[in-house]
Amino acid sequence: MIARDALAQLPVRTALPALREALDGAGTAVLCAPPGTGKTTLVPLELAGLTGAGPRRRVLVAEPRRIAARAAARRMAWLLGEKTGEQVGFTVRGERRAGPRTAVEVVTTGVLLQRLQRDPELAGVDVVVLDECHERHLDADTCAAFLLDVRETLRPELRLVAASATTDALGWARLLGGSDGAAQVVEAAGVSHPVDVVWAPPERPVRPAHGLRVDPALLTHVAGVVRRALRERSGDVLCFLPGVGEIGRVAGELAGVDAEVLQVHGRAPAEVQDAVLAGGDGVRRVVLATSVAESSLTVPGVRVVVDSGLARVPRMDHARGLSALTTVRASRAAARQRAGRAGREAPGVVYRCWAEGEDARLPAFPEPEIKVADLTAFALQTACWGDPSASGLALLDPPPAGALAAAREVLTAIGAVDGDGRATPRGARMARMGVHPRLARALLDGAAEVGVKRAAEVVALLSEEPPRAYGDDLAAAWRTARRGGDGYAARWRQEARRLASVGAEPGVAPGVARGSGGGADSGGSAGSGAAVDARANAGAGAGANTGANAAASDDVVAGLVAALAFPERVARARGVGGYLMASGTGAELAGAGPGTGARAGDGSRLRDAGWLAVAVADRPVASVSARVRLAAVIDEETARAAARALYSSGEEVGWSDGEVVARTVTRLGAIELSSRPLAAPDPELLRDAVVSGLRREGLGLLRWSPAAQALRQRMAFLHREVGAPWPDVSDAALLERAWDWLGIELGRARRRADLERIDAGQALNRLLPWATGDAARFDTLAPERIEVPSGSHIRVDYGGEQPVLAVKLQELFGWHESPRVADGRVPVLVHLLSPAGRPAAVTADLASFWREGYRSVRAELRGRYPKHPWPEDPTTAEPTRHTSARLKRG
Repeated sequence: MIARDALAQLPVRTALPALREALDGAGTAVLCAPPGTGKTTLVPLELAGLTGAGPRRRVLVAEPRRIAARAAARRMAWLLGEKTGEQVGFTVRGERRAGPRTAVEVVTTGVLLQRLQRDPELAGVDVVVLDECHERHLDADTCAAFLLDVRETLRPELRLVAASATTDALGWARLLGGSDGAAQVVEAAGVSHPVDVVWAPPERPVRPAHGLRVDPALLTHVAGVVRRALRERSGDVLCFLPGVGEIGRVAGELAGVDAEVLQVHGRAPAEVQDAVLAGGDGVRRVVLATSVAESSLTVPGVRVVVDSGLARVPRMDHARGLSALTTVRASRAAARQRAGRAGREAPGVVYRCWAEGEDARLPAFPEPEIKVADLTAFALQTACWGDPSASGLALLDPPPAGALAAAREVLTAIGAVDGDGRATPRGARMARMGVHPRLARALLDGAAEVGVKRAAEVVALLSEEPPRAYGDDLAAAWRTARRGGDGYAARWRQEARRLASVGAEPGVAPGVARGSGGGADSGGSAGSGAAVDARANAGAGAGANTGANAAASDDVVAGLVAALAFPERVARARGVGGYLMASGTGAELAGAGPGTGARAGDGSRLRDAGWLAVAVADRPVASVSARVRLAAVIDEETARAAARALYSSGEEVGWSDGEVVARTVTRLGAIELSSRPLAAPDPELLRDAVVSGLRREGLGLLRWSPAAQALRQRMAFLHREVGAPWPDVSDAALLERAWDWLGIELGRARRRADLERIDAGQALNRLLPWATGDAARFDTLAPERIEVPSGSHIRVDYGGEQPVLAVKLQELFGWHESPRVADGRVPVLVHLLSPAGRPAAVTADLASFWREGYRSVRAELRGRYPKHPWPEDPTTAEPTRHTSARLKRG
């Protein structure tokens, strides 16, 4: 029986007439409704005609998370008085509850993408609702773009609703409206209960989150705030934390509280999720949750929210070739969503674990995933859609060109796309597997070597990182999952069965691109920039030296499959606990870093391994190396086979430790496998190596005499004041043109000592504009010395912003005007010195000094230097370098 009383109380009902009108007209609409108004539950039922209003339609609801999809379907089924799978069903990866009577089906955005690739028309579907579009997940943005493409080209009658509590409504309206103008924005007012805000920052400063690391002091503080909330307020407590590890830590800190402590996250067993969402039975509850509880889910009984202020999002570190989740400050929009959970059913309170002054500095909205995440899977989806560049897709934010190019390089390397970026049959099959393309490659090629079942089991481990209690050894974690009875092991078995099924489907024969490597990491980005070319290796047999048979040991299988998934992460040992990955990124086993007080990989067989296939890694705070969190032991042959495209052999001539080194080297990416001296290196390569050394160590390697330094300053002066044809002689310019002025000397140099013997001044003369004849005027335009009235030739200092002539005051008697250089353009700054050579005055206008400044200088110095002339009129006096007595003697 339909729960009509419950349906009637949902505030979104008032917006339904406007929503129907918009869909009946333009066919698209943006629905903005606060949490708790019923946009996720009532709207699909109404649009499907299941509440008795309107015609019957089939409605597809896309949610960003599996837990939200299940919960929404169960709630709608309950409102109809049914079980899921009847008129309301759901489909998530590995689980489907729907039947022929199903009119409303809730799916994840990932499942919707798969359906669109198989059936772009979405035959039989009348309405698609994209829920929680404000979260800007990459799959959701891609779904929206594909659906708009479908409406424009195949099914203009398909209705599309973008629904959210907090979003860029106008941006979505413009996107959904397309060329016809903006779609209508339908707003529903919520019946929100007041939520008080309590600012509860830590008493002492805590270290900011970095990567996956959250300061334990902050988690202890959050647990303390939960205890405080239990004392001060009534009702259940919902605490937001960034990830599973932090939830477990806080749960441990809450041991002994007078409440039931529950955990909600994407990895939690379905029965635990159901129990939390079903409400309590009179026992007070503390629900520790990730951001999955921000939206789509209503946790009954919650009156208090404790917000850690953190969230976990995907990030791509292109510089190190690492893609992983990272911890960031939650946006203000997310904080509002979280706080709203306390006011869904009654007045509530939110305890925010940061200072009120910090709130304004938080980002306004979450950053769109398309801007920061690995785009390999996105690039494969768009290639299969027929738009490899994504230029024809309607996206709120375009994909960054660099990240998309890196993704296409990876896809080419694994044989998923051709040289033009179009999906190959192999790539189309990968796209249907429901895992990252790197893992799809490992499943296809690994199945040919070790059998589809075992390859699927390892890929299932890689698709969802095992709990840390499973250890850092992938093979050992595999064995633990097999015999495990926990929630992770149950999910792993289900996913392994699914992958074994899709891996065994007929299609492109495994091994088509075997041996192809690529710029891949956990996200598959070619962040290291290593050259990859699968086409040159198509048909080569990966793992040929390990034996293509299913009888291989778990260790061999785990290592091979991980290496096939992440070929740029094969790593060779370089010291205790230290490794160099083929990508060029250094890596250390957990506990191997300085000051950790632990041995590398204590208790793990990884510690003594010569080679590893790194499956999961992150970068700790203030570390230049990655930290290995999950890896498998492999041998060199497996590394070579899996990362075959990264193998290279050739002559290398370079600068090392102050000299040119010429070798024949074989490499696996950045890993040097072997080398031998090169007997007769190419002379041009030798010269390039010397130039490289000079650029690395700087021009200070050359011999800069005072004359050479003065010449460079004069040339720099003319370049600055006159310009062409006088050359730029800055460090950058001289290094860039090293061959133009050092070519002869560089051709003979082989080590640092050879460069130190080069006279830089003599070489610099080559840069003077001899060809135009202007070099002949060099001494006139920027004279090295200027003759003064006394007959002395005084050196001009061109090292500052203005040329300087430092000369004894008596030598300038009779000189009425200051000298000028550069064809009279630039006055020389005269430093007038006392008879002892100390500065007495500075002027660029000598005539003015004689009139106004000389008298005070004379009064001050004539008593101190009585042997020197101090005439009353210096403009008519005889200039001299000598004393008055010497001057009289002539």
